[in-house]
Amino acid sequence: LCGDFKMQVPFSFSLLCLQVIKCKAAVLWEANKPFSIEEVEVAPPKEHEVRVKIVATGICRSDDHVITGALVMPFPIILGHEAAGVVESVGQGVTAVKPGDKVIPLFVPQCGECQNCLNTKGNLCSKTDLGTSGGLMADGTTRFTCKGKAIHHFLGTSTFTEYTVLHESAVAKIDSAAPLEKVCLIGCGFSTGYGAALQTAKVKPGSTCAVFGLGGVGLSVIIGCKVAGASRIIAVDINKDKFAKAKELGATDCINPKDFSKPIHEVVTEMTGGGVDYSFEVIGRTDTMTAALACCQYNYGLSVIVGVPPAAQKITFDPMLLFTGRSWKGSVFGGWKSKDAVPKLVADYMKKKFVLDPLITHTLPFTKINEGFDLLRTGK
Repeated sequence: LCGDFKMQVPFSFSLLCLQVIKCKAAVLWEANKPFSIEEVEVAPPKEHEVRVKIVATGICRSDDHVITGALVMPFPIILGHEAAGVVESVGQGVTAVKPGDKVIPLFVPQCGECQNCLNTKGNLCSKTDLGTSGGLMADGTTRFTCKGKAIHHFLGTSTFTEYTVLHESAVAKIDSAAPLEKVCLIGCGFSTGYGAALQTAKVKPGSTCAVFGLGGVGLSVIIGCKVAGASRIIAVDINKDKFAKAKELGATDCINPKDFSKPIHEVVTEMTGGGVDYSFEVIGRTDTMTAALACCQYNYGLSVIVGVPPAAQKITFDPMLLFTGRSWKGSVFGGWKSKDAVPKLVADYMKKKFVLDPLITHTLPFTKINEGFDLLRTGK
C-alpha cells in the first residue's frame, strides 16, 4: 500500500483485523497439582488493553503460594507476574505503547487517577487484583480459554503463557536495548526487595540492617541496603548454601538460626549492641515477622514486611515491642509507583547501577516450568 493510503485508513480499521491467538500456556487446573502445558486461545485486546508476547518470565514464591493454597485465587488459572515481552497489538484508545515496544507487565498497575496513584505516599493502585482474588479483567471477563473453559488471570498479568492481555495501566514501556531475559526480574522480585530498602525503609548511610530470607527478593534487599550505604548487613537464613551469594552482593554477616540455642532476634540484638536500625522479613512467615521486629533497635528501629503473609494466619506479639518506639511497615512492589519507576529502574540497570545476573540461578525452557518450581521449593 502507498503511504498516502495508509495515512487515510482510520485506526479502528486495523482493530478489526486482530485475531484470537492460539499459543502454549502453563495452566493450573487446581491447587497442589503440577502445571499442565496446554494450547490456549488468547482473545484480542479490548479498549485500553494490550496484548503482549512474553519473552521471559521469572518464577516467584507468590506464584507457589497460589499452588499451595496460601494465596487464595480462583481456578483454573494462568499464573506468573514477573516478566518482560513485546507488544503484539493494542486495543482502541491505547496511546502509551504500540506494537513492537518492549514492555514489563505490572502486577501493581498505575492508573494515575485513583486516590493512591494521586497520593505521593501510595503505590497500590485501585486497579490492582491484589487482595480481591478476582482473576478477571476490568469488564469482568477473561481473555483466556482452554478446552472450552474460561481461564482466570493472575494479578492482572498472567505471564506463564506465550501471549497475555493486560490493561494499559499494567504495562511499562522500557528501553528497546534492554535484555528481556534479565530485566524481567524488575517486574517483581528485584524491584520489591530493592525498593523495600530504598523506597519503603529509606535506609540511611552508615546504618545497620538485618535481612531475613535470602531468596531472590531477600538478595535484592541486600543490594538496596548496600547501594544506600549501610555499614553492616546481617543476612539470616536456615539454608547456609545461600550465604556465599549474599556476601557477594553485600552482606557483611551471615547467620543460621539453627546454629544458636537462643532466639534469633536475641542473637542479632547482641551482635549489634542493641538491635539493627532496619530489618526486613522476606519469607512470609509470621514467626520470622515478629523476630524481625524484635531485632530492631527498641526506640527507633524500623521493620519492613516484604514476604507475602500466609492466608488465614494471625500474628500474636508483645505490644511493648511497638510501644517503645519501633515502627512496623509493609511494602508491596518496593513501594514504587510502577509505571513511573520501572522504566527508570531498567535505565539504571543499563547504566550498571546494580546487577541482576547473580539473581538468576537457572534458565529453563518454558515446558520445564514444573522443574523450575521444584528448584524453588528445594532452595536451589
